[in-house]
Amino acid sequence: MKAQWILILTLLFALVTAVFAVINVDPVRVKYVFGERDIPLILVILGSVLLGGLITGFIGLFRQFKLKRQIRLLEKKVAEYESGQAGSAPVPSSDLQLQPAGTPSSPEVPRQDTTK
Repeated sequence: MKAQWILILTLLFALVTAVFAVINVDPVRVKYVFGERDIPLILVILGSVLLGGLITGFIGLFRQFKLKRQIRLLEKKVAEYESGQAGSAPVPSSDLQLQPAGTPSSPEVPRQDTTK
């Protein structure tokens, strides 16, 4: 269901961008470091959207690659633990963080007021 909503929102964004680009077809002056040029605004808008999509896609691919590598490392550690160290005491690993940052490692016990 989530994938359908993402597809619908993506198509809606593409439609709005296309309509906006078609309305703005006047030429604009684009200044580069080495010169300037008159380009139709529709190309500037579509080029900006395309470049933004490519950058976002590459960032997403990099993050996905990093997470898959972390999953493989953790699965390897679990397999090593289950195969050879199941009978011995568990060894704490400093690079594994099982709790989100900012959460206490053990639940806090409320203190009783002794000044009554």
